[in-house]
Amino acid sequence: VGIDFTGSNGDPRSPDSLHYLSPNGVNEYLTAIWSVGMVIQDYDTDKMFPAFGFGAQIPPSFQVSHEFPINFNPSNPFCNGIQGIVEAYRACLPQVKLYGPTNFSPIINHVARFAAEATQQQTASQYFILLIITDGVITDLDQTRTAIVNASKLPMSIIIVGVGGADFDAMEFLDGDNGVLRSSSGEPAVRDIVQFVPFRKFQNVSVLNEALAQCVLAEVPQQVVNYFSTYKLQPPRNP
Repeated sequence: VGIDFTGSNGDPRSPDSLHYLSPNGVNEYLTAIWSVGMVIQDYDTDKMFPAFGFGAQIPPSFQVSHEFPINFNPSNPFCNGIQGIVEAYRACLPQVKLYGPTNFSPIINHVARFAAEATQQQTASQYFILLIITDGVITDLDQTRTAIVNASKLPMSIIIVGVGGADFDAMEFLDGDNGVLRSSSGEPAVRDIVQFVPFRKFQNVSVLNEALAQCVLAEVPQQVVNYFSTYKLQPPRNP
């Protein structure tokens, strides 16, 4: 999970901020983590999720980081279930300073390194999903395009959840549904691995989880199957 801690979200102490914790302890980021997380966590056997933030100044020296573990433990960035991510987020928020710019490529490349190691597998046993929750104002579009094109060769998919009411044209563009996404040098993605979900569309839906689940998982199962079929990898035999 990658969480956007950039300044465009607004000061977390201000009620207009997407990171503002209301008196009942929720905000749009938490609602998105919880709703989308509950949909996809069941595909993971151990429910231990590495969770990172990007675009904030972090303690102790307050340098800007684009991939810091939200539990501040680089050697063990894992959170226990969606509840663990929620708790780590709540504890992290008051300790960081929202900053910028909004760079997606470091966290995509970070997950791609794990996915690249998994290409050594002989069976269809490991596939990575990166869930990015963002207010959508992206700074490194060219680097991100290249990172996605490189990742399209690996066992991974990216779900981008847009919170707030910003202009999400860049996210729609990365989704690649309107044509093949190309890197800044013109190399085409070998497959579509990005699904963009505008979260606000679902906030007033009576069957939120069902409608959201359909949108979140609209493309991922096919992306998983495509990848393993392309490399002719069979599922591991049942024990």
